[in-house]
Amino acid sequence: MPKAEDFLGLKDQLKAYIGVMDQAATVIKDQGVSKYPIMVVHRQEVEIGIPLAFEHNLPGQWSMNASTLEEFVSKKIIEDDKIEDFRILYKQHDNHVCIFILSELGAQFIFFEKR
Repeated sequence: MPKAEDFLGLKDQLKAYIGVMDQAATVIKDQGVSKYPIMVVHRQEVEIGIPLAFEHNLPGQWSMNASTLEEFVSKKIIEDDKIEDFRILYKQHDNHVCIFILSELGAQFIFFEKR
């Protein structure tokens, strides 16, 4: 499958995991860890977040970690001058789960509507 099609296929596959991602985001918020949880979906080794699912659990050898805005800032994935822009965007998607997809095609934030 070409890479672009693979990426689009991943978006469809993630719909099945929205409940797990939403539950993880809720725990992060409820425990006061962060007001801005971010789910990281990746194929390569990453040093961000806490693993939620491993390759054998997600189709296409994808893994999923739970992270936060604060960790993204501390690792310089989101620059200090972009924090407020991110918070505004995040709040505009209050009924969504924030997902950061890291693939051969690059990195992208997407917001999936909660069920």
